[in-house]
This record gives sequence, structure tokens and C-alpha cells, in this order.
Amino acid sequence: MRHTVSLKQNHQFRSLYARGKNAAGVYLVLYARKNRAGVSRLGIAASTKLGNAVKRNRARRRLKEAYRLNETGFSKGVDLVIAARSRVIDAPFDAVCGELLRLGRKLGIYETLSGAVAPPPPRGEGGKSLGSPSGRADSAESERGTP
Repeated sequence: MRHTVSLKQNHQFRSLYARGKNAAGVYLVLYARKNRAGVSRLGIAASTKLGNAVKRNRARRRLKEAYRLNETGFSKGVDLVIAARSRVIDAPFDAVCGELLRLGRKLGIYETLSGAVAPPPPRGEGGKSLGSPSGRADSAESERGTP
């Protein structure tokens, strides 16, 4: 992330929860508050209610990537905390990105820019993109049994 540093201290999270604005969605809750620094600070919260460490870390990685892809549209000099909700684990990535942007707009900290990156295309089974050749035998020759 280019213009963002990590929010790590517990007292910073607590002050943001107490004094910041928030907006809630299905997959996450976004807390925001302007800071005096010229740089934004991001914290990601994933409680043990989400599940074991593997699920919590996956939720954190997805939320961090959703922010990273759209970082240029967020205002500078803002403290942000993204709190994961349990549905984020099974949610499609583009839905998580869309909700983050929607909540950012609602709080007035996200402006749509022409340079904003769209989320990647959805992936099918086996890690293949839905629009890419899958390597399966779909051609007419393979249906006839000829190599």
C-alpha cells in the first residue's frame, strides 16, 4: 500500500471506535476518522467469532486486498478500521470490494476516480477464470474421440 500505514495499537482502535463515524454492511463495518497526519492509517479487525485462525487470516487478507486495489480513491489523512463480519468468509471478492467502496462513499471518504481498479473477474472451479480456456476437452474433435 502506497499511502497507508498500519494501525496497530489497541488504544488507536478504541479511540476510533469511540469517536469515529461508522457504516455497517453485510460483510464488514467501516470506521473512519480524520487524523492530523498526512498519511492514512488502516487497521483490520477479525474477531474469534469468525472462526479459527485460518478463517480470520483469510478474512484479513481479503479485506486488505480490497482496500489496496482501491486505495487511490480513499481520502488521505484518515484513520480507518475495517471490522470483518462472519459472512465475509464465504462472500465473493467483488461483493466485498463493492461493499467497501459503498461504505466509503457513505462516510464521505471515498471518491470514484478514473484510476480505480476494478476487482478481478470471478474464478471458477479449480482456480481457472470463468472466461479463460480451461483445458477441458470441449472441442468437436475430442467429442468424436480423435486426438
